Amino acid sequence: MSYEPPSPPANLSTEIVDALNEATPEHLRDVGRYAEALAEHKERETRLKEEADNADVEERPDDLPDDVPAKATITIKEINNNRYYYWQWRDGEKIRSQYQGPVNPDE
Repeated sequence: MSYEPPSPPANLSTEIVDALNEATPEHLRDVGRYAEALAEHKERETRLKEEADNADVEERPDDLPDDVPAKATITIKEINNNRYYYWQWRDGEKIRSQYQGPVNPDE
């Protein structure tokens, strides 16, 4: 461990550096924990905002009916030995489905 005080990062303002230099070791540790938690929070908020922005950019499939939400996915159901595509999505506690067409169009 060096006997020289550490050099502050160049991007810290003089006011912050002066305040930190006047703080007790206990306060500095509190500031360090707070700064780390705040940085994680801001990174998470930024990531969530970017994910929300990217979700808004997703294009609505051309074959998606107007009454089916964009978050719907295609599932295959087998009925009487025939397979059919259905749009499926969650609506609150319920799972909703809407017929899309046969898996094999010749059927």
